[in-house]
Amino acid sequence: MGNFSTTAFETPLGYLLIRGDENAIYEISFYDDKIEISEETTEVVELCKTQLIEYFDKKRNQFDFPMNLVGTDFQKEVWKELKEIPYGNTISYKKLAENLGNVKKIRAAASANGKNPIAIVVPCHRVIGADGSMTGYASGVWRKKWLLEHEGAIAKQANQLSLF
Repeated sequence: MGNFSTTAFETPLGYLLIRGDENAIYEISFYDDKIEISEETTEVVELCKTQLIEYFDKKRNQFDFPMNLVGTDFQKEVWKELKEIPYGNTISYKKLAENLGNVKKIRAAASANGKNPIAIVVPCHRVIGADGSMTGYASGVWRKKWLLEHEGAIAKQANQLSLF
């Protein structure tokens, strides 16, 4: 890990903080208040910021900047699984645990989901209750709902529910 650089920008959901160095992004998180940023940033941090702005402008739905997810092996396994959830789709916590190979790990998977250090890009917001409810989101359920609406997942989910 080199020298950390921090930048932030305003989004419809409050300020989005990006923290990284010249090699990777370590954190993307929401804040309600303006935060202190570094005077100089790195190419990786600027690339991340550009891609996130494009996401909010609906010009991007995939990200390709380097990330370094710091956590336990199990947390990293969960976060890797989250990255497999396609844009505009959701899965349940139960399905997430099944994808990890053990439905009994549902609480542990939900806990790891909540500790995700890279909001939006590692899409923990795409995991919802089995009944379609907007359960839990460390940055606030209202942000989760906004992100899912932004990605078109809520409309898709409503259509799927109306098929039954």
